[in-house]
Amino acid sequence: MPERAVHVAAAVVIDRRGRVLIAERPAGKHLAGAWEFPGGKIEPGETPRQGLARELEEEVGITILHPRPLMRLRHAYPTGEVLLDVWVVRRYRGEPQGLDGQKLRWCDRAALTHAQLLPADRPILAALRLPERLRRSATRWYAVDALEVFVGRRPAVAGRLQGVLCDDVHEAQTAAAAGAHFLAVRTPLPPGELAALCEHVPVPVFAPGVSLERAWAQGASGINALAG
Repeated sequence: MPERAVHVAAAVVIDRRGRVLIAERPAGKHLAGAWEFPGGKIEPGETPRQGLARELEEEVGITILHPRPLMRLRHAYPTGEVLLDVWVVRRYRGEPQGLDGQKLRWCDRAALTHAQLLPADRPILAALRLPERLRRSATRWYAVDALEVFVGRRPAVAGRLQGVLCDDVHEAQTAAAAGAHFLAVRTPLPPGELAALCEHVPVPVFAPGVSLERAWAQGASGINALAG
């Protein structure tokens, strides 16, 4: 029987200047010298949000406020698989410091793309280009299509994320399995269904008809505010 993936919570901490915090893995740890988004293993009985809050207090000395769910992804290292719950933290109390002796570094977006990040953390960079409120169907960073268009011709533009409009949970799961980078749900889902969808797909979900805080509480990354 394969080993169970190690469940980890990680935060993209962003300061008022728009810089992102990364931490260097210290000597003696796997992939020492590489950089990562701060966080750590979720303990038994903790929710991902609880684990994230505890790890950031213990690791960098900050108290997080209203974290935004971003995505959930899996990555297989030679030493085992990790399941990474990723959050964006823009509001926090305290000044980050390396309480475990690790080096910290603030990066602007350009420098972040050139940092020696862990392989599991690299897919996060593209997802950070998505807004909290999805108001436009196409920008230089992303495009949103109907499911039949996406599955039928898979339009591909280098460096641009592909989103899919979904009418229900089945369509959302189909789109995620087909390789969509994010999902925009057209019609409001009951809270339980939305939470289950966000838990079972590895990409950002944008939900309609709710506030940002309610969307985040259910695990969605933001709001689908596209007309129609």
